[in-house]
Amino acid sequence: MPDLFDPLELRETELRNRVMVSPMCQYSCEAMDGVATDWHHQHLVSRAVGGAGVVMTEATAVSPDGRISPQDLGIWNDEQGEALAPVVERVNAHGATSAIQLAHAGRKASTYRPFAEASGPVHEDHGWTPVGPTETPYPSDEPLDVERLDEGGIQQVVDDFRAAAERALDAGFDVAEVHGAHGYLLHEFYSPISNTRDDEWGGDYEGRTRLIREVTRTVREVWPDGKPVFVRLSATDWMDEQGGWTVSDTVRLAGDLADDGADLIDVSAGGIHPDQQIPHLGPHYQTPYAEAVKEEYGDSLAVGAVGGITTPEGANEVVLNGRADVSILAREHLRDPYFTLTAAKELGKMGKVDVPPQYARAFPRPE
Repeated sequence: MPDLFDPLELRETELRNRVMVSPMCQYSCEAMDGVATDWHHQHLVSRAVGGAGVVMTEATAVSPDGRISPQDLGIWNDEQGEALAPVVERVNAHGATSAIQLAHAGRKASTYRPFAEASGPVHEDHGWTPVGPTETPYPSDEPLDVERLDEGGIQQVVDDFRAAAERALDAGFDVAEVHGAHGYLLHEFYSPISNTRDDEWGGDYEGRTRLIREVTRTVREVWPDGKPVFVRLSATDWMDEQGGWTVSDTVRLAGDLADDGADLIDVSAGGIHPDQQIPHLGPHYQTPYAEAVKEEYGDSLAVGAVGGITTPEGANEVVLNGRADVSILAREHLRDPYFTLTAAKELGKMGKVDVPPQYARAFPRPE
């Protein structure tokens, strides 16, 4: 059985190890133009220096109305793609696999960034009208009006993902991830909580999952055969009693997405409604969801686990025991950009990682 430090081959792309830097929104495009800045360069490249196998951008909006906040990163125009190219070049130069998360915030768009003086929806100034499967807004004290996407609007979303994938490919990214989790647009369509449509884009399982499947197929069409496509899913709405999306639904959808060209399912959870009831918060609290997908598909579909993975031992256990193929860490990479090197040192695996010579004194190889 492989461990955290063994490579993973997906199509013709080899990840140098099984550690992935989870996409983490930085809300740092101060010009509110979606163009990457020095902050994004520093944030992403430092994690590549730190030894991670995959370094993924934050949720990168495929259209202006797909941003979570006005300061979100974007890839809906050529200037944005060109600004990301030097970041990709340096991430790859330091041995990591570069990845981008393509995203649309749906009805959760046009909100203040977390560290702004204000909070909640942005009603004026730099705000805009969110879109969603219905006119129902995400519940908040002062919700924004939401535009229900019609057939033309849905097709525009698919086209936006296609164009974004093309720009990401031009920028040099190795992996494209479709963001279908956390209550954002694609999740809004497949969840029964937020999608009450009765047309071909709603209703039963096939109708509600149609959009995420079409987007995944579209990105796969753009992406070269030798490069993998990931999809992030919310495995559960944590609203079973209200008829929400469940883990068994996710297991089914994972297989459908594999048929559509997905190579790895990145298994997260929640975000569709503030009434969600999380059973518990703690170490590895979402890993069982990834494990359910892994048990169903085995080696035919790669799986990533995320949520509460914070220690070298825990990250290694996920892979070593076959619960998932990749351990995905978010906040621990904020605390320690060099997590992978730290983990190798603590677990006696320094012979299996690449250490920059400038850091060799801190991470010595075994004699």
